[in-house]
Amino acid sequence: MTLPDQIRAAAEPLPDLDDPAFGTLFDRFGNTRVVLLGEASHGTSEFYRARAAITRRLVERHGFSIVAVEADWPDAASLDRHVRDRPTPAQAEPPFRRFPTWMWRNTDFSAFTESLRRWNLARPYAERAGFYGLDLYNLSGSIRAVLDYLDREDPDAARVARERYGCLMPWAEEPQDYGRMALMTGHARCEEAVVTMLRDMLGHQLDGVSGDDEGFLDATANARLVKNAEAYYRAMYHRSAESWNLRDTHMFETLCAVLESRGPNARAVVWAHNSHIGDASQTDMGRDRGELNIGQLCRARFGREAALIGFGTHTGTVACATDWDDPMEVKRVNPSRPDSYERLAHDSGVPRFLLDLREGVHDELRARLMDPRLERFIGVIYRPETERWSHYSECILPGQFDAYVWFDETRAVTPTSTAQTDGPEETFPFGL
Repeated sequence: MTLPDQIRAAAEPLPDLDDPAFGTLFDRFGNTRVVLLGEASHGTSEFYRARAAITRRLVERHGFSIVAVEADWPDAASLDRHVRDRPTPAQAEPPFRRFPTWMWRNTDFSAFTESLRRWNLARPYAERAGFYGLDLYNLSGSIRAVLDYLDREDPDAARVARERYGCLMPWAEEPQDYGRMALMTGHARCEEAVVTMLRDMLGHQLDGVSGDDEGFLDATANARLVKNAEAYYRAMYHRSAESWNLRDTHMFETLCAVLESRGPNARAVVWAHNSHIGDASQTDMGRDRGELNIGQLCRARFGREAALIGFGTHTGTVACATDWDDPMEVKRVNPSRPDSYERLAHDSGVPRFLLDLREGVHDELRARLMDPRLERFIGVIYRPETERWSHYSECILPGQFDAYVWFDETRAVTPTSTAQTDGPEETFPFGL
């Protein structure tokens, strides 16, 4: 039997995305602590809609109370206030206005957040599912959030924070310039100040600050972002593995902090690119470049209580850009390469399916899929003309994921109208 034949036999066909039965196929992961849902690109409608359907099922039927995404904490916090009906500060700015705006400002994601808000409003506040950002790019927003919190809770501590963060203030809107400056001057100019600030926050050493409220979680998460972003932008000018690892370690630490804040029984759904949620040790990211990711760290921390679910497609359209800060385009996705996992899935002839890759489920197929093959990664940047070198990596799919969701042909997300503002891009410099 050929590999595509074996995939066809093992594949569980998925119903239409609007069918309530879609989410029921993922009940097998309902008893885990963390379910990580990937995507093979940042601009594909089916991936957003599938993650929304799976997340709704996990929240509504299995008690998941955390939705954590590959987005910055301050932007996600603004959306959390909407989905949980929390008060909005008078000075709050609209979230997700930096490149790539379509990543979180699109019709599929908007439909999901509105459904999450409706679900939450029918429940007591303590039972509502929260929405959190794991990434570290909105440096200026995080500095502002820490200072706003301390202005309310402890003005003396706020004055100390302003002194400590004063070193970073000139670079807050363009922090990559800080990294360039630190490299040129040969030292970590602001490291001590931002580390001390986080240590004080986490140590509850600030008079009048309580660690029991959501405001404190928000402030400490932002302080952690400032500390890690300072190191990230310095590392970005040395080597990509160090900066990548700082970023994914930050996302993992933030996820753990949110889980701890929601109590010992809290469970989370994570939305991020396949490159972040698939176990990096099973890819050339880890083997050749020394990179780790949040999926690998979750497996090490939670073991079988972490479910890593990847997504893939053969062809279709995708929302993307050709280069940084370029306008969004809709491009045609090249058919998958003959030497890729995607081509095996395409040749199975099943248009959309769930493939369970865990040990003890389809062991013969799993063993055959353990031979390394190419896998496609499209971020916010897509260059079809250089696709082999810019978008494919060698991976071991059954080691990388616990399950794989397949859509043979996909279409681009539809952006919602928004004005893009200046500032560091959401996925700078990797695009993933």
